[in-house]
Amino acid sequence: MLSVRTLAFGFALLAAPAAHAAPGMDTVSRAVDGFVRPAYAALAESTEKLAETVDALCKAPSPQALEAARQGFAAAVDAWSEAEIIRFGPVTYQNRLERLLFWPDRKGIGLKQVQGTLADHDPAAADPAGLAGKSVAMQGFGALEFVLFGTGAETLAGAAEPYRCAYGLAIARNIAGIARDVRTAWEDPQGFRATWEKPHTGNQVYRDETEAVTELMEVFINGLEMIRDVRLKGFLGETADADKPRQAIYWRSGRTAQSVAHNLSAMRALFDASRLGEALPADQDWLAGSIRFEFANAARAAEGAAGPVAEALGDPERRQKFAYLLIVTTSLSELFGTKLADAFGLTAGFSSLDGD
Repeated sequence: MLSVRTLAFGFALLAAPAAHAAPGMDTVSRAVDGFVRPAYAALAESTEKLAETVDALCKAPSPQALEAARQGFAAAVDAWSEAEIIRFGPVTYQNRLERLLFWPDRKGIGLKQVQGTLADHDPAAADPAGLAGKSVAMQGFGALEFVLFGTGAETLAGAAEPYRCAYGLAIARNIAGIARDVRTAWEDPQGFRATWEKPHTGNQVYRDETEAVTELMEVFINGLEMIRDVRLKGFLGETADADKPRQAIYWRSGRTAQSVAHNLSAMRALFDASRLGEALPADQDWLAGSIRFEFANAARAAEGAAGPVAEALGDPERRQKFAYLLIVTTSLSELFGTKLADAFGLTAGFSSLDGD
C-alpha cells in the first residue's frame, strides 16, 4: 500500500538493506530551518506585495500600474516556484496546493471557468471569501495569469473593465491568504514540522527516521520527474514541429523557463541547506560534487531559454536549451534516485506516473 506521503509525481523511496545508514534527523531539521521555512516566508511576503500592486491597479488604472502588477505577479511566481518543491505537509491541507496552482489544465476546464466568470461578472468570485468556495481552477496563479496577461488584459490599464480587476484582486488576496496560512503552519513548533522532525511508532506519518529522511529524498526525485515529464515534455516535442508552446506553464506571462530555473535552484538550495552531501560515506562524497555540477548546468540552460516560450522554441539555439534540460534533469534523477539513494540505503521504487 502506498504511503500517504507519496507525492503527486515521481518515485517513492523504499527502505532497503544496505551497508550505509541514512542521514540522521538533523538533516531534516536543517532542511526545515534552512530552506522550507524561509521559502514559504518569502512566498507569503511576495504574494502580499502582489496583492498590493493589484489593489493599486484597481484603484488607479494605468499602463504603469498594470506593468507594476505584472511585475508583482512575476516575483510571486518566482517565489512559488521555489517553495512549490515542498509538496507535502501544510500546503496539502484544504486543497491549498491545487488552489495555488491548478496545472496542467489539459482539457482547458480551468480556462473556461475563468473566462466564464469574466463574462458573467459573478459577484462571488470578486470577493476573496466567495472565491475560496469556488473551483480550485479559479483561485490561483493560473487564473491570475489570465486576468493580467490573457485576452482582454489590456483593459486593466483603463477604467473600462472594473470587474476584471476586482476578480484579479480577489485571486491575489486569496493566494496571499493561502501563502500566509502555510507559512504560519510551518512556523508552528508543535505543527507539521514536529511531525516530520520527530518520527516514532505512534506518528501517523513518519514511524521512523528512514521514513522521515525518505520524504526529503522524494522532494528531489519527484520534483525532477515533474520538471522533466510534466513541465518540459508537456510542451517540448521530439521535433520542433511537434512543440506546443501554449501547453507550457506560465506561457502567457513569459515565465516558463524562469519557473523551471527556480524549481531547480530551490532543489540546489535544499540540498545545500540539509547538507545531504556531507552525510555521504567518504568513498562516495564525489556524488555531492556531481549533483552541484549538474545543477549549475541546469541553471545555465534555463537562463538561456528565458523569455516567451514560443520565441525560445522558434530559435534553434534556445530551443536546444530546453532539450538539454531534459538531459540534465534525467542525469540528476539518476544521481538522486539511484546513486544517492543507494549510498543511504534506500532504493527507488514505485512511480506514480506509471500508467498515466
